[in-house]
Amino acid sequence: MTEKEPIDNFNNDEELDANQEQFEHFRFEADPGQKPLRIDKFLVDRMLNSSRNKIQDAADNGNVLVNNIAVKRNYKVKPKDIITIVLSYPPREIEIIPEDIPLNIVYEDDAFLIVNKNPGMVVHPSYGHYSGTLVNALAFHLQNLPLFNAKDPRPGLVHRIDKNTSGILVIAKTEDAKTKLGLQFFNKTSDRKYRALVWGNLEDNEGTITGHIGRNLKNRKIMDVFPDGEHGKHAVTHYRVLERLGYVNLVECILETGRTHQIRAHFKSIGHPLFNDAEYGGDEIRKGTTFTKYKQFVQNCFKICPRQALHAKTLGFKHPLTGEYISFDSEIPEDMATLIQKWRDYTSNRPTEEKEE
Repeated sequence: MTEKEPIDNFNNDEELDANQEQFEHFRFEADPGQKPLRIDKFLVDRMLNSSRNKIQDAADNGNVLVNNIAVKRNYKVKPKDIITIVLSYPPREIEIIPEDIPLNIVYEDDAFLIVNKNPGMVVHPSYGHYSGTLVNALAFHLQNLPLFNAKDPRPGLVHRIDKNTSGILVIAKTEDAKTKLGLQFFNKTSDRKYRALVWGNLEDNEGTITGHIGRNLKNRKIMDVFPDGEHGKHAVTHYRVLERLGYVNLVECILETGRTHQIRAHFKSIGHPLFNDAEYGGDEIRKGTTFTKYKQFVQNCFKICPRQALHAKTLGFKHPLTGEYISFDSEIPEDMATLIQKWRDYTSNRPTEEKEE
């Protein structure tokens, strides 16, 4: 039996699991005379600093593999099985250094805080991003709390948003709050609303996009939609058109599930990628005219908002201590607000012949 360097926690949030490539952290080989034994019991005796609950969570989230196939907590280990634990960050000691980075804190009490994240900030340390993250800033702000220790790369995180997406995040300040908030996200009882500017004119004012989301089979850095469910995980995005701005639409998106890049991948799958989303084809002129002035206008818009036009605007959930439903809202950031106004002005002032196209 061989074992790689230990790690002291498992990630039990689906949104975080899918964020990075999977890296092997442990490897065990069952003895030739191994009797059938549940894999959670098998592992708890072999892994220091890991509880049975954490091992079960890891299995339920697809992080426990037997012979390179993900298994659930009740799998029975057989002789000569190769058991590996894979997680979404490299097997190295990631020490969280508290950094005095300004945070836009919308609300804070003894159980959690609400942060309005700026675009461009990475949420948690990962391969290539070991400083300057939201977690580094939180480690400074909350450094006296037991939940925030230097060896946990995701302390307090209940969910995440992409680096270049702005908006609302909830951060737990206690283990109890993290568990209760995490269950609401897992059970789909939290409310999340986004604003997005998408290419094209959507046919219906309201709609639902359904399709399994998983890693692109050729490019592991992006996600893809598998309508037949042959890969990935079930995902549902509801949307409502707020404004029709000529060749783009401003939409409100309501997440029923929370998969990695869900809104971005879903809208690409129906031919309406997010404006200036470089990874999903939105950084090209997808709709419009051949006029030179129009092309220059779009290029200027790309410069105004040099990221995918996506903002996590509203977040609602039951307070982990009182059980009372609470909701938080945030203003659309300046770059995206300016972009939307530019499209409003263009739509109202564009030439008659262009309107008739």
